[in-house]
Amino acid sequence: MIEARHLRVLRAVATTGSFSAAGRELGCTQPAVSQQMKALEAAVGTPLLVRTGREMRLTQAGDALVRHATGILAGLTAAEEEIAAIAGLRAGRVRLVSFPSGSSTLVPTALAALRAAHPGTRVSLEEAEPPRSLELLRQGDCDVALAFRYEGAADAAEWEDLVVRPLLTDRLVALVPERHRLARAGSVAIGDLAGDPWIAGCPRCRGQLVQVCEGAGFTPRIDFATDDYPAVVGLVGAGLGVAVLPQLAVESVRPRGACTVELEPAVRREIVALTLPDLAQVPAVAATLAELVRAGAR
Repeated sequence: MIEARHLRVLRAVATTGSFSAAGRELGCTQPAVSQQMKALEAAVGTPLLVRTGREMRLTQAGDALVRHATGILAGLTAAEEEIAAIAGLRAGRVRLVSFPSGSSTLVPTALAALRAAHPGTRVSLEEAEPPRSLELLRQGDCDVALAFRYEGAADAAEWEDLVVRPLLTDRLVALVPERHRLARAGSVAIGDLAGDPWIAGCPRCRGQLVQVCEGAGFTPRIDFATDDYPAVVGLVGAGLGVAVLPQLAVESVRPRGACTVELEPAVRREIVALTLPDLAQVPAVAATLAELVRAGAR
């Protein structure tokens, strides 16, 4: 095996013309240079230098190896500098996946702070709801995933193999048209809305809605279903039904023609940032997670 240190010694010998001069250039002794050259010749299986008295010259193999050594050592130097930049957060890339309401609330705050602190770190953003976002993380298609799950969810073990950074607990609220009979109520039980038509959200949120409603003794009549929170708000505002949305989602949209009302008993979801254990040690990923945690605490 050819080692980089051997190539550096060979290049120094070729440049200076002697072991002793090469030793002075490299900051080591002449015997050390001689040992390195013997090790390199043993590794390649052929002589690299011809020694004639105090003079020495490169063999054909030695000349070829010196030519290649220049490019190899330049590449290694460039690689060392790039890795040092990444480790020092002067460079780096993070691929972030988030669900929509997280993208419009937590992510902008976190990424603005990250850019201010580490302008060389680049972050790309893609939107996906869990469990798709978790699949992307485990498949190596992203580095950090924002995800959520509802309190008491049956799939509580789905994050066991991941590094979990809790961000906040998000409470669900009822969204009703401004002229709804309960628009001015301080709070409502979900059963109070049993007779209304419903607008449902993403598949996971839809499943949670049906579960909560059935727990209250009724099955919701879902007239519309959409993953787009502004569309949900627009449909409610037009008087086409009621909905239950996370508070985080309501904060990201101006609810024209609609009012929010607290739900009792409370229904909550846990918002987290997830990554793989090895990725958590990467400086740019660790910095991104830290800023997401700070954004969730605001």
